Amino acid sequence: MKDLHSHLLPGIDDGSKTIEESIDLLRKMSNEGIKEIVVTPHYIENSNYTCNNRKKKALLNKLKKKLKEENIDITLYIGNEIYFANNIVELLEKKEIISLNESKYILFEFPMHGSYKNSGEIISKIISCGYIPILAHPERYKTFLKQPDLAEEYLRMGVLLQGNYTSLFRKYGKKSEKLLKYYIKKGWISFLGSDTHHEFNYSMKKLEKKLHRINKNKDYIHDITEGNFDKVMKNESIGMIR
Repeated sequence: MKDLHSHLLPGIDDGSKTIEESIDLLRKMSNEGIKEIVVTPHYIENSNYTCNNRKKKALLNKLKKKLKEENIDITLYIGNEIYFANNIVELLEKKEIISLNESKYILFEFPMHGSYKNSGEIISKIISCGYIPILAHPERYKTFLKQPDLAEEYLRMGVLLQGNYTSLFRKYGKKSEKLLKYYIKKGWISFLGSDTHHEFNYSMKKLEKKLHRINKNKDYIHDITEGNFDKVMKNESIGMIR
């Protein structure tokens, strides 16, 4: 398992508050066989979650040093979970936000309960500037819960989907679990992540069994747990879902 989405940089968003908390979570994740993780702190304009790239990288280096001291075998990469806005490209250019491992892939989130006005226009701009948008946890949004097949419209735009595998353990309730299962069965999910903030008590062996029950295609399960992650880290192309 390789994790595309986590909140483990301490003290800069609603995730881990201290480096000690981060180390504790990373140790638990390593013990479950998770060896590569992207730390993706929230970036929300006009909020307290606006740590710029310079500060994020300094925190990452500090966390990496501590991992080495604690003999925890995990490789960390930097990114952001970007709250959807019309100036995402400008923020990338100003180095306020960062793509996943400084690749062409960016992770973004929609408002949980709101609408997504002008989303097609903004996504088109992001793609025209050479970036590939990845939508975090589609199974959690109220709009998608009401209209599951709305996700297909975003897939057709060129958006990739990242599900929270914790949804399969009912962290967000039965409805989100059901929706993520539906998306995995359809083959619409390209990545899985934990979205870890303050806890980690999930069995990767149980997760693997769940995934293979939902979708019998072994190659696809490999892609969403490891293969596509590797392509993002190497800045390689991933086949679009049409």
